[in-house]
Amino acid sequence: MRLLALVLALVPLLASAGGSNYGVTPGAKELTGKISEWPVPTPKFARDPAIGPDGNIYIAVMQGNRIARFDTKTQQFTEWELPPNAKPHGLLVDEKNIVWYTGNGNGTIGALDPRSGRILEHRAPSGGDPHTLVLGDDGIIWFTVQGGGRIGRLDPRSSRITEYKTSGSPYGLALDKQGNVWFCRFSADSLGRLDPKTGEITTLSTGPGSRPRRIATAPDGTLWVTYYGNGKLAQVDPVARKVVRELEMPAGTAGGPYAVAVDAKGRVWANEIQTDSVAMLDPATLQFRVFKLPSSGVGIRKAIVDGQGRYWYMGSHNGRLGVIE
Repeated sequence: MRLLALVLALVPLLASAGGSNYGVTPGAKELTGKISEWPVPTPKFARDPAIGPDGNIYIAVMQGNRIARFDTKTQQFTEWELPPNAKPHGLLVDEKNIVWYTGNGNGTIGALDPRSGRILEHRAPSGGDPHTLVLGDDGIIWFTVQGGGRIGRLDPRSSRITEYKTSGSPYGLALDKQGNVWFCRFSADSLGRLDPKTGEITTLSTGPGSRPRRIATAPDGTLWVTYYGNGKLAQVDPVARKVVRELEMPAGTAGGPYAVAVDAKGRVWANEIQTDSVAMLDPATLQFRVFKLPSSGVGIRKAIVDGQGRYWYMGSHNGRLGVIE
């Protein structure tokens, strides 16, 4: 069913980000290696899956200008059309099942209520191209504005957005356990760290040619970062503010590590976009387990671990939602 969403006021509600910064606490399970995929109804650069509190999967359909929901029990899709030119990029679902998305095309942060189809748009002061967003335990939403070179803070209770100017094409972001905002400076071979108490931004070099893409917080508080440029996975100590380990991914320098997520056991999941594979690192042994995907030309740009420990990914290039369990 396709609903025409009206831009109406919602009452923003406090959400808990759990341990993932994406509204759900990741689980962990013994993996059989089973992989299932489903074609999405509108395969127009669908991307960035997120899990709702009901266990369903929500997807940003960027070029189709829609949000899609996959019912994990019935395996059926529902779609909502967004305001013109929203072009959703990243999304998350809060504990009230409100779907928050970045309006990459119209400079907004949107909130969709799937029960009514209503949407509230929060316009970023500088406009630009909001990219990725995460959710704090205090209900605050943080987001990157890639081309506009900003980090944004949205308080859903007041609808107020505060922006912090930066540089380096800010891309993926995560919150450490002290509440600091870490983000990938993709074009500047470094990470940024924003102290929300002072607004101060500092940087940490990741080395020439690293091109850090996405970042995730582990249960032990450390951060894991994919280096798209040189095929490595890095571990960062956010308290010491230093890179403590860099590991070469299985496909090497040409693999293109992209999405990263961490499960409840601290196992790190990172896909290699150039090889249609997903690698899972056991931090205790520093060994990778590689899952070869059943499709070719998949194009995973974001993935997430659900409460059961299943790894959900969206193939932006082949239009297929997938899960490894």
